[in-house]
Amino acid sequence: MSIEVIGKSPTLANGMTVPLSPAVRAGNLVFVSGQLGLDDNGALVGANIAAQTHQVMARLRAVLQQAGADLDRVVKAGVWLTDKADFAAFNAIYREYFPQHPPARSTVVSELLIPGARIEIDVIASLD
Repeated sequence: MSIEVIGKSPTLANGMTVPLSPAVRAGNLVFVSGQLGLDDNGALVGANIAAQTHQVMARLRAVLQQAGADLDRVVKAGVWLTDKADFAAFNAIYREYFPQHPPARSTVVSELLIPGARIEIDVIASLD
């Protein structure tokens, strides 16, 4: 099975480079690392769950497209929220991106490494 790294290690707003691959393609699967609601400069977009969720989904889509996939190929998602009170608002937005056949998903409430981050999502997509 061939393995291909997609993208390059991200740099955060504080200048720190994170030692991870945005995605790895292994055979017919694409594993996308957890995405936060960061802009291209590594700064958080907005302080609310809506702005951050839309940005996370845009980042996921961009990485998936680099690997030859898109959101409609996602088979599994892992979601981390920092506040369970955001769950309903997050679900409403998430449904916009997966309206008919949402992928399998786990959702956990946990603190995140970046102060102010409210959400992180990683996904697995199929190229078949």
